[in-house]
Amino acid sequence: MGLAIAAVIKGYKCIFTSTDKQSKEKFDALRAFGAEVIVCPTNVDPEDPRSYYSVSSRLVREVPNSWKPNQYDNPSNSQAHYETTGPEIWDQTDGKITHLVVGVGTGGTISGTAKYLKEKNPKIKVMGIDTYGSVFKKYKETGIFDKNEIYPYVTEGIGEDFLPENVDFSLIDHFEKVTDKDAAMMTREIAKQEGIFAGNSAGSAMAGILQMKDMFKEGDVVVVIFHDHGTRYLGKMFNDEWMREKGYFDRKGLTAKDLVSSNHKSELITLEASTTIEKAVELMSKMDISQLPVTRDKRIVGSLNENHLFSKIVANPDIKSHPVDSIMQAAFPFVDISTPLDLLSTMIQSDNHAVLVRDFKTDKTFIITRFDIINALTK
Repeated sequence: MGLAIAAVIKGYKCIFTSTDKQSKEKFDALRAFGAEVIVCPTNVDPEDPRSYYSVSSRLVREVPNSWKPNQYDNPSNSQAHYETTGPEIWDQTDGKITHLVVGVGTGGTISGTAKYLKEKNPKIKVMGIDTYGSVFKKYKETGIFDKNEIYPYVTEGIGEDFLPENVDFSLIDHFEKVTDKDAAMMTREIAKQEGIFAGNSAGSAMAGILQMKDMFKEGDVVVVIFHDHGTRYLGKMFNDEWMREKGYFDRKGLTAKDLVSSNHKSELITLEASTTIEKAVELMSKMDISQLPVTRDKRIVGSLNENHLFSKIVANPDIKSHPVDSIMQAAFPFVDISTPLDLLSTMIQSDNHAVLVRDFKTDKTFIITRFDIINALTK
């Protein structure tokens, strides 16, 4: 938004690339300032030519006299917070701050602010808020960039599937992961309880603080940064229908957890994208399964359905030696394990044959098919 406003004042043309999971209100606001917005798919690798990272890099090469700010790797991002946000917090707390809690996306806010504050007082603890589906927490704790940690998530503004240069892990003492549901619910609670109309990442940050409550003691001064405004989420977190569709409002009855608990075969079996179609048929026959998520470097990138597979082989028997990714379909959607059964049933349609269920407490992923739901309803 700041860049869009600056472009108006300076007379520049501004083009934004973003992902299809971001709220419509954000795009509308940018377009109101005359900016062009190009919406790209979320569930692709950063290196994929369709990703918003790659599209922005291509535009820089194609558009004459253009420049890409690149907030992920541009050190000016962190430097701005070192020069402004850090001193502001230090002055307003009279130097009494003991903990800083910040949602981590590009890393500029937390790293720049943390650098200044730790120079003033090295004892200040800095907590980064991460989301499930992002690589930050595991990388901080193990030094391992694990692509198996990456999968689609709803929360906006925090978490990444790569390591931005502006994330200085040496300045961040702890990462706390927050679920999409907890972030959405807390976003609404902030407005109701505090009268502050904040955005989705603020909900994540406050939910994270409650999860970390045992890390604070009486007398501590905990500062949390709210990056965004609630007007960007009127069609999402502040929309009851959207919350119900996502299963974030508690409902009575069976949930995804009940289904995976009663189905021992629901734990996830995946297939690497480079595997031949012939091998895929053998695996589905051996395991007696009709749906398979397809992975690339441990990241779920697509799906395979027996009906789709059958039609392709009948049309051209010679494709048996081709890789699975030559015929795979879109990846199955992810849902939280608390999602109610009636919502799951609406998500499994003719063009989407299964959903993936994530249990954050056990760090396991399960698959639920149409047959699993029919079986549960007829018991």
